[in-house]
Amino acid sequence: MAATIKDVARLAGVSASSVCRALAKPEQVRPETRERVERAASDLGYYPNRAARGLITGRTANIGVVLPDLANPFFPSVVKAIQTQARRFDYAVFLSDTDEDPALEVPLIRALAKQVDGFLLCSPRAGDEELRAFAGHTPIVVLNRRVTPFPSVTADSADGMRQAIGHLHALGHRRVAYVAGPRTSWSNRDRLRGLRSATSTYDMELIEAGNVAPTVDGGAAVADLVAASPVTAVIAYNDLVALGLLNRFRAREIAVPERISVVGFDDILLAGLVTPALTTVAIAKEQIGRTGVDLFLDLLKDDEGRKPVHKRTPTQLIVRASTGPAHL
Repeated sequence: MAATIKDVARLAGVSASSVCRALAKPEQVRPETRERVERAASDLGYYPNRAARGLITGRTANIGVVLPDLANPFFPSVVKAIQTQARRFDYAVFLSDTDEDPALEVPLIRALAKQVDGFLLCSPRAGDEELRAFAGHTPIVVLNRRVTPFPSVTADSADGMRQAIGHLHALGHRRVAYVAGPRTSWSNRDRLRGLRSATSTYDMELIEAGNVAPTVDGGAAVADLVAASPVTAVIAYNDLVALGLLNRFRAREIAVPERISVVGFDDILLAGLVTPALTTVAIAKEQIGRTGVDLFLDLLKDDEGRKPVHKRTPTQLIVRASTGPAHL
């Protein structure tokens, strides 16, 4: 027979109401009482009922996660880290995918708001003003984007681009193309800013090849244009776009890296499995997910309206076979 709250109270030598407070609002009881209750609950194998706890705390112990495309291999790593970290604090995760449609994000947030304590928005595509409408009403942490006044976690894309351009410059490349991601993507704009700065620092010419869908097909669609341009290297918005470039170059028998070098961004699992293996800028995906949960839980405890925290995670260039000396 499963242990009850009365069993825990009896073993801990406290009232049932004290057990409720110790497990639901531990800051409201003395440390020694909390320790006795937690020890008794552990010994008895007692787990508080989520619904009952929600009535006491006014919270659901659920986090809503909204992302643009679960089929993109970048996001599962982030989501897995979110789930693992949330589980440590007895939170469940509700996941929703907008299929790269910015118009779906705000309705999804509104639809889920009563079922969760707040949201982690992964690379949201909606406009800043649309998201700001939730400020002060729904706790939100933004991943892979900065939107005032929400806490956020982003990758250091500027440093990643500096590493990539430094690598290409050392190989003799002086003209490089950039295949951009969605116009609504904050990450794309951030990466482009870093790339423009890096190419200027190294006195390299940057040719911007336009915006594409962040998919393999998006990369393939622009590969012929890149091949026809006077560049010896191309940097893609993400690894999926880079893989699309590689596929099309292979179909046209354009040798990589002998004719053109290719650099991706994200370091998804497939990047190291293709031929040639893809040189790419690795993002600390798991760290972004964990940090997002930590900022979210801190936000729930912030009763003083402190200044939102922004965290920036490191990036690292991973050199593989898709880059080589410039073809001059």
